[in-house]
Amino acid sequence: MNTINNLSIIDPKAQIGKNVTISPYAIISGDVVIGDNCWIGPFVSVQDGVRMGKNCKIFQGAIVGSIPQDLKFEGEESVLEIGDNTIIREYCTLNRGTKAGYRTAIGSNCLLMAYVHVAHDCVVGNNVILANNVTLAGHITIGDYAVLGGLTAVHQFVRIGAHVMIGGGSLVSKDVPPYIKASRNPLSYAGINSVGLSRRGFTPEQQQIITDIYRIIFVKGGVISESLKQIETEFNDSAERNNIIEFINHSERGLLKGLRNEVIEE
Repeated sequence: MNTINNLSIIDPKAQIGKNVTISPYAIISGDVVIGDNCWIGPFVSVQDGVRMGKNCKIFQGAIVGSIPQDLKFEGEESVLEIGDNTIIREYCTLNRGTKAGYRTAIGSNCLLMAYVHVAHDCVVGNNVILANNVTLAGHITIGDYAVLGGLTAVHQFVRIGAHVMIGGGSLVSKDVPPYIKASRNPLSYAGINSVGLSRRGFTPEQQQIITDIYRIIFVKGGVISESLKQIETEFNDSAERNNIIEFINHSERGLLKGLRNEVIEE
């Protein structure tokens, strides 16, 4: 049974699942789907284009599905997808997509802390944590289990790999490959995310392979194409090796700094 406060404003065309709670002064637009067992806090605005999964919680003052802050936006229909079990805390702002991709997506089991901003056409994976005041510009991709510390700002079109940990207050203008920690200013490689990887079941042997690969890329340094050839030659086929190589091969913005030097693009 739904619990809908009579001080909320709900368009009759909105599709609302079972056991949903909608608090006072929440506003739900018509082109909206809200899954079962969701909780919508007071003064939340759920706007056209939102497709929300099950068991989500949206805290007071959040605005989800607002039109993009992009001067090229021409009113095209687009969506904001939110996966199951995701928590969106106070005063977050999440924009829907533009004609570049027609969708912004937040995965399942994510936590977006207070005042997070997710701009148009971003794709955020599953089990991602964005701490307070993280700001994502448009077209950013974030892999599963990534954690971004508070006040981190990410440049448009940046890609952040799975299992990455980025320190608070960082300015991210280059791609960050999977499994690593990144910090300092300018943003630099800070070792592999060993604590996070251990929590997620990566064995010591897997972590050693990842460490050795990144020692070639970020500690030894040099031209990235030559580093990748060395990695392909010296390391047996594995999911970790292949994920790193694939990520770097598809990087368009280049990689963050190594421990001592810039990573040299071909």
